[in-house]
Amino acid sequence: MVEELIIAGFGGQGVMLMGQLLSYAGMREAKNVSWMPSYGPEMRGGTANCSVVISTDSIGSPIVTEPMTLIVMNRPSLDRFEQAVRPGGLLIHNSSLIDREPERTDIRIIAVPAVEMAREVGSDRVANMCVLGAYLAATGVVAYESVAECLKEVLPERRHDLIPLNLKALARGASMVKP
Repeated sequence: MVEELIIAGFGGQGVMLMGQLLSYAGMREAKNVSWMPSYGPEMRGGTANCSVVISTDSIGSPIVTEPMTLIVMNRPSLDRFEQAVRPGGLLIHNSSLIDREPERTDIRIIAVPAVEMAREVGSDRVANMCVLGAYLAATGVVAYESVAECLKEVLPERRHDLIPLNLKALARGASMVKP
């Protein structure tokens, strides 16, 4: 099993956190992982993306040019990366902030109204966790429980009070997807 994905959005949308959580969860499950962040000129508000590889075999390169999965949180990221997804792959997009439908017809597309879902569970700030929950339910690449356990490791201690909210958002996102 090899999963190669790109997660992209504006800085501050939790793109890097999603990649780190997947990487830590993969390690927890004794899988090989790589996580490679890429930032635009400014951190918060600029563009940000990361490449994640999770594999049961050795990883030849952390560079992902043709992802099996693309998760995008904003329109510029969809515009930039949509065509890179392998045929038969998966595209998950934050339909709350993206004002167009993906154009591809040869991939599975999951629209997640992440901002609205995050508000339902208590805060706009967990929109990324709604999207991540949908991804976990759609792929099963790593277990939901592994990601949940890794929140303490990845979030700074001053944010541990937000773990219950993050768990609610993960579950809310997962609930909208049929595997």
